[in-house]
Amino acid sequence: MKKGLIALLLLAIGTAGGWFLKDQVSQEVVIVDAKQGKSFTGGFDASKESPAQAVAGQVAQRIDGKTIAVKPGQSIQEAVIKAQAGDTIQIWPGEYSETVYIDKDHIRLIGVIEAGQRATLDGKKTLNDAILYSGNNVVVENLYIKDYKGNAIMGQAGNNFEIRNNVIKDTGVYGVFPQLGQNGVVEHNVISGIEDAAIYIGMSDNVHVAHNDVFDSVAGIEIENSRHAIVENNYVHNNTGGILAFITPGLPIKTTYDVIIRNNFIDNNNTANFGAPGSTVSGIPAGTGILVMAADDVIIEDNIISNNKTAGILITDHENAENITFDPGAEPNPDRQVILNNLMLNNGYDTIAPVKALMAASLKSGNPDIVAVGGGEGSCIINRHRYVAVGLGDFGDCEITNTDGVATYLLDKPVPPREILESERGMIAYLGVCTGCHSYTGRLIGPPIQTIQALYIDNPQGLAAYLAEPIKKREDYPEMPPQAYLGEETLLAVSKYVLGLEN
Repeated sequence: MKKGLIALLLLAIGTAGGWFLKDQVSQEVVIVDAKQGKSFTGGFDASKESPAQAVAGQVAQRIDGKTIAVKPGQSIQEAVIKAQAGDTIQIWPGEYSETVYIDKDHIRLIGVIEAGQRATLDGKKTLNDAILYSGNNVVVENLYIKDYKGNAIMGQAGNNFEIRNNVIKDTGVYGVFPQLGQNGVVEHNVISGIEDAAIYIGMSDNVHVAHNDVFDSVAGIEIENSRHAIVENNYVHNNTGGILAFITPGLPIKTTYDVIIRNNFIDNNNTANFGAPGSTVSGIPAGTGILVMAADDVIIEDNIISNNKTAGILITDHENAENITFDPGAEPNPDRQVILNNLMLNNGYDTIAPVKALMAASLKSGNPDIVAVGGGEGSCIINRHRYVAVGLGDFGDCEITNTDGVATYLLDKPVPPREILESERGMIAYLGVCTGCHSYTGRLIGPPIQTIQALYIDNPQGLAAYLAEPIKKREDYPEMPPQAYLGEETLLAVSKYVLGLEN
């Protein structure tokens, strides 16, 4: 954390007078009734994407097919191979130790819960992934997934996904990870023991994350390089950081905006950070309730944020964040933050040194509920007098007071499947698979693309062979899961694409 500590200390010391002037302006207390004011009507223009918005929870267009039953001793993957569009695969209680690849559209993978017992996918700490889907209109429900090394449920450029009512424990890097998808629901899941993010929405649009219980992970819920997302009614506790809205540099989609974080219970996120050393999430200070990094147009409303020792809400630019590399294509400042009514209790009681320095430089006392550092413009807050806050001198008074006018960003019609041309095979595989762990310049889970290019620049066949059967080469990086399921043609195509890539 040296970079962030030094940057923040310099900021606090070098601009003490500025912080003092901004934060000490005397204002008459104005109490805003959040329900009587102007409601936010949404930053997403549905008419440009779909004729209207949907009722929350409705995502995929149903196609009726047959039901295929899978019982202990049988293979889920074999059932997927036999399935046709519209089929439902019912998985009966018992243990299944396998990786399931769903590369077809309109497949429903449903666990049967009988007398409280679920179908259990057990990776036994040897398998990398439980479920990987690239199909559209895929549903995954009612499963118990545990002890995988990579991911529990990962989407790879599949639209109209529904992931609900699953129990996920100790599945390595990510719990639920839809990547490069549009129009999806992640709801009513219980997820714990994840070394990156329990729920990670990556480079996706129109996503609803609701009613999940996430705990004992590094990041609880992360909206990364994604747009038009609502995170509501979740219980996020005992993680390192609770709910995150990020722009991670080095990824091909370089924006995060239009995110509503509301009605969540965010408590006691003080778990020591056990993320991969040098990764983006390894820089999250333990004790962070909500963390916004460079994301724009984030609305934080009606959350109960309690017992997070660093701060209830921490807002930062890239310059003051940990383990972040420069990306000229990514605007680094968190613009237009909107903080509406939130209940803050006992936050910042054991905060980090840079925040203490910032508080001292601003002549602030008490434990910080809200901390904002670095650049950004156009932000606002209501009822600011309720909080111990530092760095909010540029925050105005909000014109809106609630988000009652926005029920969901889900679309009423399913998003059409991507038409993947042969010439785009490598690009889509890179966006949908590789960018989950690799950015161009910085470290996520695996090494940067620049490092890979240096090793294989004139040898795409060698890179494709490595992707199919990787071996662990670096002690400071986790083992890479094999990607042979993508097929030889796709592996060669993505290898050529990666080796010719520029940020």
